[in-house]
Amino acid sequence: MARVKRGVTTHARHKKIVDMAAGYRGRSSTNFRIAIEKVEKGLQYAYRDRRNRKRTFRGLWIQRINAGVREHGLTYSQFMNGIKRAGIDIDRKVLSDLAIREPEAFRALVEKARGALSGAD
Repeated sequence: MARVKRGVTTHARHKKIVDMAAGYRGRSSTNFRIAIEKVEKGLQYAYRDRRNRKRTFRGLWIQRINAGVREHGLTYSQFMNGIKRAGIDIDRKVLSDLAIREPEAFRALVEKARGALSGAD
């Protein structure tokens, strides 16, 4: 029976893992056995954090909107309630951007929200 020579396949598999571990510290970047563990853990973190990033950014946008709205005498929850009642459908990402880059446009939105709140009471 012929001898199976898999050096090429094994080398390619090892190289793929070690290349993914480039930039890790110590033997994690050069030793295959250690690199496997570190790369697998890194991929788990990447998978988890792709979802966590969405939560993190939403929280950031809410903080920015809240800061912008408080300058005009409302709270975040009052503002969002007023925006919904006024029929304005803008997501938090855009509202946050407006609060930072376009204060005049954001002020107009706050006034509309305030008007919708006072009209509903």
